[in-house]
Amino acid sequence: MTKENKNLFVAGFILGLGILGAIDGVVFHQLLQWHHMILSPNIKVEIFTDGLFTAAFSALMVWGAIKIFRDARKHELGHNGNIFLSGILIGGGVFNLVEGIIDHHILQLHRVRPMAENPLMYDLAFLASGVILILIGYWLKNQGQKAHD
Repeated sequence: MTKENKNLFVAGFILGLGILGAIDGVVFHQLLQWHHMILSPNIKVEIFTDGLFTAAFSALMVWGAIKIFRDARKHELGHNGNIFLSGILIGGGVFNLVEGIIDHHILQLHRVRPMAENPLMYDLAFLASGVILILIGYWLKNQGQKAHD
């Protein structure tokens, strides 16, 4: 992979981490209201930790945008759409796997849907979505590299 396409992939990866964090925060925390970052009897703690989570994924999206801007200014940014999208998908999948394994299983800060009849099913589906995103991302990355060869 060329340096330019590697920079594009890394920027997409960083953006993917932030985008999936945003989707998680907006969909599961706000719209569906299934959980907060930390389940607590104190709603102020729940809202505060959701705010920290929002700040973290927002920072990732800003970092990814700055990386794109800086690499483009140095003429070191590729233009392969498959490589860029693969970075976003792989980054998003990694977000789901890391967040799911650490927060749901190791630290047990929250479950995807703790009040469900079978909360483990939702936790496992969340992990499976991460694996699926990574697999699609790797497939796209290979397609993008073949197109460049």
